[in-house]
Amino acid sequence: MLRPCLAEFIGTFYLCFPGIAATLATKGMDPAASLLIIALSHGLGLSLAVNNFGGISGAHVNPSITCAFLVTGRIKPGRALAYIVSQLLGATLAAGFCRVMFPADAVAATHLGLPLPAPWASTGVVLLTEFLLTYLLATSVFGSAVDERGRALKIGGFGIGLTVAFDILAGGTVTGASMNPARSFGPAFELMYWQWHWAYWVAPIAGACCAAIVYEHLLLERPSVVVAPRQVDESRLACDGSLVESARKSPAGKIFVFLNSRNLRLSRKTH
Repeated sequence: MLRPCLAEFIGTFYLCFPGIAATLATKGMDPAASLLIIALSHGLGLSLAVNNFGGISGAHVNPSITCAFLVTGRIKPGRALAYIVSQLLGATLAAGFCRVMFPADAVAATHLGLPLPAPWASTGVVLLTEFLLTYLLATSVFGSAVDERGRALKIGGFGIGLTVAFDILAGGTVTGASMNPARSFGPAFELMYWQWHWAYWVAPIAGACCAAIVYEHLLLERPSVVVAPRQVDESRLACDGSLVESARKSPAGKIFVFLNSRNLRLSRKTH
């Protein structure tokens, strides 16, 4: 358990540190250029986290994705809780480093990179936007990391990272495009700023779980299980046509034994 939890801790740091740092570093820049840099920073960070730690823990690095795996039975509750705690700790450490590295005015102006809604965004808009963005992210996770089909067409963690990047480009000006309760928790904990925080847990988790259920039950192809017929080895027949005690008891085996027993008897009579 320690190894995958450590992978989740470091992987979440990989995602949050460049994202928060880019938000602070682009303060005062042209909004469009700033949004592009922030989107690419998050996308690249997540891509590297998935590629580096996917083989150890699955690289959820997001409580929403962990909850999506939980509702589809792909992770046990105890491990899911340990993952989420590790993710929150990784995000908090990333926010702490950024708070020390950047000037106080940049930290204050950007709320330490905390995703927050636009002044005009209502509660409904915030919930709907975060739900939709996280739905798309979770669908990419299941399509890229869970579904076994089309492996030759996939580009690993970069498919998931690209989804985060385009989600931020699409919804960053509306809600900050968190899609990740840990990404919101780290800066919020550092600043003790909890306004809107509940929405950045409820909507992403709901969106991820909904996407997981849809993909798991409607899109994911179940491998067909082929059961080989049980057979009785002819060499297990005794010379007088009787069977050893360990002969198969299945109906197919009985028919096989009966026919071969008769053949053996007929063969003996002709000699």
